[in-house]
Amino acid sequence: MNYITFDTAVGRMRLIGDSQGIRELHLKADETPFAPLEDWRESDEWLADAVQQLQAYAEGKLQRFDVRLNPQGTDFQKRVWQALSEIPFGEVRSYKDIAVAIGNPKAVRAVGGANGKNPIPVIVPCHRVIGADGSLTGFGSGLPLKKRLLALEGI
Repeated sequence: MNYITFDTAVGRMRLIGDSQGIRELHLKADETPFAPLEDWRESDEWLADAVQQLQAYAEGKLQRFDVRLNPQGTDFQKRVWQALSEIPFGEVRSYKDIAVAIGNPKAVRAVGGANGKNPIPVIVPCHRVIGADGSLTGFGSGLPLKKRLLALEGI
């Protein structure tokens, strides 16, 4: 597994992945040390293109990512993450909208749980999900960053 840490206009990011695709994206609000697993190595071998795309996105120059993803999760989570990936740049959806999109309109709470476990935020745009009343809801990297990402997209 490879990882790389880099800075963008919206903050520090860390990508983790291999030849199969990106597995995780961490957004850092501080300089907390990162402790990679023993078999991980710092390298941009598989991740350089994704780094460039994330930097361009953070500068407002990219609206759609074209990178290989390999998130690890349950089938339900993967369906939710796929639905998140289909939310267009500059638009938002509610948890209910996502539940309907995956064909399970009663699974609003489960959608919220899967959204919260999204291992590849920004690229899989969980920040584009808001409450049914239009309010900003949780974001693993904090609401200030969620607001910043939405503002970047003109929302």
